[in-house]
Amino acid sequence: MNTVVIVQARMTSTRLPGKVLLPIAGRPMLSYQIERLRRARRPDRIVVATTTNATDDPIVAFCAAEGVDCTRGPEHDVLARYFEAATRFAADVVVRVTSDCPLIDPPLIDAAVAAYADAGGACDYVSNMIEPTWPYGMAVEVFSARALAEAQAEATDAAEREHVTPFIYWRPDRYRLKSLTMSPNLSGQRWTVDTPQDFELVRRIIEAIHPENPTFGMSDVLALLARHPDWAEINRDVVQKSVAPTADKES
Repeated sequence: MNTVVIVQARMTSTRLPGKVLLPIAGRPMLSYQIERLRRARRPDRIVVATTTNATDDPIVAFCAAEGVDCTRGPEHDVLARYFEAATRFAADVVVRVTSDCPLIDPPLIDAAVAAYADAGGACDYVSNMIEPTWPYGMAVEVFSARALAEAQAEATDAAEREHVTPFIYWRPDRYRLKSLTMSPNLSGQRWTVDTPQDFELVRRIIEAIHPENPTFGMSDVLALLARHPDWAEINRDVVQKSVAPTADKES
């Protein structure tokens, strides 16, 4: 089965514009994520799905320089962007990650793909965010191209179009869902990049570890943060945006 990692990325993020290409130790943040995704063994291809906006031309140029496949689509209809990327590269299985997770762990990607494959067709969607126990910034979703096509054809709620997978995981009566959890529960750790405070923490982590250990894993990050407990205060007050049906948001 052709397994394709699709990374959504744009330059017009509301809380930290241009974050995906902000420099860390002389390299764009996105380059660290691509480097880590390439270490995952189960996927067959990596695709960056950006927008048709001229503001995202730098992302297209980055992909060309890095030798990464890139597709372009609507800015806010991210579901359509994923469907276009999956269709263009004939994906059977889609792995969704977002470009604000530069510390994503390659073994986690492989574990999620393996959990989907090992289900032998008895699962439509695997994620470690159904029941959050992983650090925020380690989000990964694996789902069938068939489910993606159905979402593309049927999803009408704005939240379903913007966030890609709610059409699937909001319908457990229709789609077979599998949750990946870990122990201890580390969901209180925030390693995603959505704000300047988030970026400062991730910048410190990468600059402290990557030069000596470019293949670092989640355990290395945890050990570093244990040595610097004050770093957790940098983005402690950041509130993550929630995903809810548009009708609920307007009520």
